[in-house]
Amino acid sequence: MTTNTVPQRQSKKNTFAPLIMDVAVPVGSYYLFKDGLGTSTLMALGLSSVVSAVRVAWSIVRERKFNPFASLILFVNVVGLALSFVSGDPRLMLAKDSGVSSAIGIGILVSVVLGKPMMTAGMKPWLVKGDAEKEAAWERLQNGSPAFRRAERVFSVVWGVVLLGECVVRIVGAYTLPVDTMVWLGTVIFIVAMALGFLVSGALAAGPMAGMLAAEAKADTRTFAPEAAAGETRVAAPAPALAR
Repeated sequence: MTTNTVPQRQSKKNTFAPLIMDVAVPVGSYYLFKDGLGTSTLMALGLSSVVSAVRVAWSIVRERKFNPFASLILFVNVVGLALSFVSGDPRLMLAKDSGVSSAIGIGILVSVVLGKPMMTAGMKPWLVKGDAEKEAAWERLQNGSPAFRRAERVFSVVWGVVLLGECVVRIVGAYTLPVDTMVWLGTVIFIVAMALGFLVSGALAAGPMAGMLAAEAKADTRTFAPEAAAGETRVAAPAPALAR
């Protein structure tokens, strides 16, 4: 049991590190600058974008690949910077709150069209959980299972549609309902949208993918177990006596 501890810890580190760097650090730094250090929204968005910009540039220049999550956070921050200049009409101020949701939703849907479902980076750590066998099973399924790849795309599509839908509902509400109502209703709409996203994406994609991962990891274990047992039998078996 102890022989698997170090590889499993390393696998967890490799799985969660990109998520921390691409999401937790930029978002956390935004609130640190804005609420902790008291900077303006414009300054907080600009400073928190630095990490994402560096990550995107590093991926393109050094790793020769596109970093979807860091790019999404950078895109959202740029949209936030643009929207921070919007002021005046209270209804327009309420409507602009949905701009970030629409930016994320559009980014996710575009990533699906490009064949790089963006939400995979956020879902994978919670399904693999740093387990080396599930990590290997994920790679096999992603490379050889159309059903697995389809579920992967569905997961991102669900979240893209949910976030765009939330944006539309909030904009309609901002211009049809009293401003005082939308001040608290906007939060309720966001919570309902998140709950709906988790429920639908879990039922249509994450749940089936977790089942496929478990089955693939178990099948791989059964494949190697008989071979190991046969090898032990051959070593333990006494050599046959020579006929005289």
